[in-house]
Amino acid sequence: MNKLKIALLQITPTGTLAGNLEKGMEYCREARRRGADIALFPEMWSSGYQIPENEEELRAMAVSRESRFVKAFGELAGELEMAVGITFLEAYEPRPRNSVCLFDRWGRSLYTYAKVHTCDFGDESRLEPGEEFFVEELDTAAGSLRVGSMICYDREFPESARILMLKGAELILTPNACPMEINRLSQLRGRAYENMLAVATCNYPDSVPDCNGHSTVFDGVAYLPELSQSRDTCILEAGEEEGIYMAVLDRETLRRYREAEVHGNAYRHPEKYGLLVKEGREYPFVRGDYRKGAGVADDRLGG
Repeated sequence: MNKLKIALLQITPTGTLAGNLEKGMEYCREARRRGADIALFPEMWSSGYQIPENEEELRAMAVSRESRFVKAFGELAGELEMAVGITFLEAYEPRPRNSVCLFDRWGRSLYTYAKVHTCDFGDESRLEPGEEFFVEELDTAAGSLRVGSMICYDREFPESARILMLKGAELILTPNACPMEINRLSQLRGRAYENMLAVATCNYPDSVPDCNGHSTVFDGVAYLPELSQSRDTCILEAGEEEGIYMAVLDRETLRRYREAEVHGNAYRHPEKYGLLVKEGREYPFVRGDYRKGAGVADDRLGG
């Protein structure tokens, strides 16, 4: 009951919404045949992470959470009795969002999370950022656990995983669409280690431009009583090619570890962290395309 099987669908988009729906459902069915309790898609599966420059094209490509595309995966989750994290370019006002909807094994929508840290220096400047992080209790055949999400660039801000941990997350589902090299993989390892939780990341394979596979699961358990040294928290790292990659997360071991070890929220001093929520930025971090404004300029820049 404690061995949770996570399927990372590291697959290539077809180029059409209908094709992605059909292929996505096919891979979900195969993941369930392999015993998966959760299936996770790479970032923005509905469009294959395409973000048109033309506003009309962008809006036409977006789908709502009530669309046939999204609801079909909810129905499939109920049919297969398997949780599904489906990603999509979400129709939203004033602009579309980069979102993931988690359905439980009964086909119920637990949350729709929109990427908070959009890449405003690139194509995602045309998308609307999300406003908050969500954590919900996910019931699976292997038992329940607290689950939340972050998306790709969210990973690069320790606050993302930290907030999810503080909300009770034991597992963070992380859709992705970028090259996963040693530094980005190290970020995921760090988020899992410092928060004592599991991080499952699904990327596109190397057949997709600017992606290279290497989907991962880090279980966050660095120490076990029977080991004299720390262990590798990476329990899965995929290759670069398309496929379904399965990891088994030991839910009970993770919970015992979180009850005994020193990270997470065990010894924090939040009363001393006021600077972390101070608004404004100073040299060398002032960026003109930061959508909340130009921030605080440095005198050396003539501000």
